[in-house]
Amino acid sequence: LLKERVGEVSQFMDTLRQVAEGQTVIDPEVVRVLLAQQTDSRPLNRLTPREREVLALMAEGLNNQTIAQRLTVTEASVVKHSGNIFMKLDLDPAEGNRRVLAVLAHLRGDPD
Repeated sequence: LLKERVGEVSQFMDTLRQVAEGQTVIDPEVVRVLLAQQTDSRPLNRLTPREREVLALMAEGLNNQTIAQRLTVTEASVVKHSGNIFMKLDLDPAEGNRRVLAVLAHLRGDPD
């Protein structure tokens, strides 16, 4: 279950009973996300909304510090999001500057 569901006590208790009985319970939202990921294999659609924001700001030529200030997050968060972007877009550091390659993917593709 997603942590948001734990607040719904009756649903949480029902889920605990099911698990105690040996059943498997998967949050419907998790299933929805997994199915959506399988049906759309375009690399840009693998990105989370926040990763798309970071990528769009990269495309504006902003550095990590400025992106962090714009999004009101830490610079470490921007670095983490950037790494996720590079991984999800299958960008190999041996192929060139991954930041530039990610921006080119953003400019060429339709993230929606």
